[in-house]
Amino acid sequence: MKHTVCLIGKPNVGKSTIFNRLIKEDKSIIMDMPGITRDRIYGTVKNEDKPFLLIDTGGIDLGKEDFNKDIIMQATLAIDEADVIVFVVDGKEDITANDRKIRDMLIKSDKKVIVAVNKIDNEKRKQDVYNFYELGFETVLPISASHNLGFDKLLTEITKDFKEDEVVTDNNLKFCIIGRPNVGKSSLINALLNEERSIVSDVAGTTRDAIHTVFRYNSNDYTVIDTAGMRKKGRIYENVEKYSFIRSLKAIDRSDVCVVVINASEGIIEHDKHIISYAIEAGKGIVICVNKWDLVEDPNTAIKKWKELIKYELQFVPYAKVVFLSALTKKRIHTLMPEVISAYENNRKEIKTSLLNNVIVDATTMHEAPSYKGKRLKIYFVNQTDNCPPKFTFNVNNKGLVHFSYERYLENKIRENFDLTGTPIILKFKNKGEED
Repeated sequence: MKHTVCLIGKPNVGKSTIFNRLIKEDKSIIMDMPGITRDRIYGTVKNEDKPFLLIDTGGIDLGKEDFNKDIIMQATLAIDEADVIVFVVDGKEDITANDRKIRDMLIKSDKKVIVAVNKIDNEKRKQDVYNFYELGFETVLPISASHNLGFDKLLTEITKDFKEDEVVTDNNLKFCIIGRPNVGKSSLINALLNEERSIVSDVAGTTRDAIHTVFRYNSNDYTVIDTAGMRKKGRIYENVEKYSFIRSLKAIDRSDVCVVVINASEGIIEHDKHIISYAIEAGKGIVICVNKWDLVEDPNTAIKKWKELIKYELQFVPYAKVVFLSALTKKRIHTLMPEVISAYENNRKEIKTSLLNNVIVDATTMHEAPSYKGKRLKIYFVNQTDNCPPKFTFNVNNKGLVHFSYERYLENKIRENFDLTGTPIILKFKNKGEED
């Protein structure tokens, strides 16, 4: 289980640049997915054997009367979820009243705080760093996001107290129920646990308030991770729907499959897409669950319309199975677990190299790659190099000749020949002789 770190600071101190430096974003699974736009405020930092979730927050300006309340909500949520807070300040400026107000917020949090003094890129400015000890925090580090200086020390300081979390030691298929507030996540979990199944145990998870519940289905044990109960007390958490997925990130990380719940009476909104996209990026199996089907008039007509809506709105995840059910009445509840199990198995699937190469040879014979400046992509060999999700590595003459549309064509051919429903897959291209 990863730890969580958040970046906090006033506007224009360089948090976004620091964020991008730290996450070194791996765009192999999704990159600018069609049909979804979102602000990037979360990423995974792969720091040797101490990976962690990183949350960026909007610039906090506590001095403005028209201050955007969404930002303070997001920041409060991020601070509450964080194990370590990186307080970013501008090394070119003196400490401001805004810095002091943020300092007061952080002291109340009782969390480990590292002051990162950004824009320190010469010897003279290094002397100015000592001024920031006035903020009252023990650790103050000089960095330069634009020049990539000081990040090794920053990472060492962030992770030095990280220890392995206690995790639930079972080998069951683990799946989480995620989605926006009020889509029926709690009701769905209750329906799953009460439908002729015996609850084996409830185990407190490593994330605050997350619950692992082990239950039996068709003579096997499964673990459902409940994020529905993670809402904290106080109105601020009830109004922060836009950032509610922050509390789902750790659940996604611990799961094999993510069940994304959508409210049938509301349709698909942008935030539903955001939540699905994080499950895709984590490489998890995915099932889309359209809940509250009991509220739909004329279900036969509605299901046709919904399938068209999903095809259009969720075009970035065409491989996900969709189930329509009512957690409240338990109608069609039996359709969920078979798809969860299928997504899990396909996410772990291993395909024989000979079969895979036969498919790719047929695909390239049927449709050659387009030429570019007289040169054409040649695929020498392909094999599966990982799973969870399945990853296929293509040895080619020049990976620079891979066109996005041809990559999509190859993915479609793989999916046509092998059942990979419910899981993202990764296609990697490397030049002949190139190291992985």
